[in-house]
Amino acid sequence: MLDPSVLRQNPAEIAERLQATRGYSLDAAALESLESERKQIQVRTQELQNLRNTRSKAIGQAKAKGEDVSALLAEVAGFGDELKASEARLDSIRNEIESIVLGIPNLPHESVPLGQDESDNVEQHRWGTPREFDFEVRDHVELGARNGWLDGDTAAKLSGARFTVLRGGLARLHRALAQFMLDLHSGEHGYLETNVPLIVNADSMRGTGQLPKFEDDLFTTEVGETRRYLIPTSEVPLTNTVRDTIVEAGALPLRMTAHSMCFRAEAGAHGRDTRGMIRQHQFEKVELVTIAAPEHSDDEHERMTRCAEVVLERLGLPYRRMLLCTGDMGFAAAKTFDLEVWLPSQQTYREISSCSNCEAFQARRMQARWRNPETGKPELVHTLNGSGVAVGRALIAVMENYQNADGSISVPDVLKPYMGGIETLS
Repeated sequence: MLDPSVLRQNPAEIAERLQATRGYSLDAAALESLESERKQIQVRTQELQNLRNTRSKAIGQAKAKGEDVSALLAEVAGFGDELKASEARLDSIRNEIESIVLGIPNLPHESVPLGQDESDNVEQHRWGTPREFDFEVRDHVELGARNGWLDGDTAAKLSGARFTVLRGGLARLHRALAQFMLDLHSGEHGYLETNVPLIVNADSMRGTGQLPKFEDDLFTTEVGETRRYLIPTSEVPLTNTVRDTIVEAGALPLRMTAHSMCFRAEAGAHGRDTRGMIRQHQFEKVELVTIAAPEHSDDEHERMTRCAEVVLERLGLPYRRMLLCTGDMGFAAAKTFDLEVWLPSQQTYREISSCSNCEAFQARRMQARWRNPETGKPELVHTLNGSGVAVGRALIAVMENYQNADGSISVPDVLKPYMGGIETLS
């Protein structure tokens, strides 16, 4: 969340910036009114609490002397109801302010271009040349269905729409991709391989910004009166490992990677990419998360994005890097690079990785801090996350870019060690 002190001091200025960059309407007047009332009630509450403490002490002293305390007791009873009502109203106002603040998106970094949607994103560079085919290109659904490798009908029978069953060589290729990415990031890029829970509590979802704003996009589970959430990305448990923690400077940057299932309800995505594996309720991803000192987060953002690019380059998949505009960034991000991989069947680039610097936005929600050696005091860390990369979309890209005229799929060289010598899926 944004710095509450800045919001209190300059609500109108923050509202103007949010409207201009994010298209987000913050009711600054309502926030100022609540803040003014909070100050007044807090002052009165403190006065009443001090009065109660003073009178309670006087009652004790009077009793010790054997004096009559009925007048003092009557006085305490007289302002007791007011104190109780004042404390309740103060809690209510604080909750109202917190509810507003938790729904405000992060402010974009000054280097992020202004824009409303993906059409205003800025291409940074491209790598690789899209392959020219001398036969009619098939999409990943056609390629997978030919041998029963990719089965949406059975998945729909088991679970409903937006699920997929993978079989045989295609299932193995999917596994190989995840293993390759984990080995690359942990072995060459210096990320600590981590295995995380797939179900987390509300504090974890709130810490990284999924709650309260995006609850409709989450799958939930309830046992008794306890509600938990299936993770939409392993960014959630990885980042929350430093929640309510002070990290020593020597431990930074913390770089973590995890391969996990991810679950998204896709509540606002009806009718979008319903064919095949582009947009699923359940999918797998290799995630990258970094916890960094603020002065190093820009460099870590570039480093993380480069690590994701290496995955695509090793696989021989053409891609481009996009700098997202202010209107297309995620809720918690201050700056985001998207990597888009070339899909021959669509003759276009599609997102396969999103790498974001959230600066102190998530850390403030989580109270994740580091001890600055220059001051010796705890300060908020910066958090970064990125896909390194989405396994299902990488599978789609490999299938389509490595397809052959007979419908077979060649295995990229870098994956052959994970495929037990198989060079072609046919």
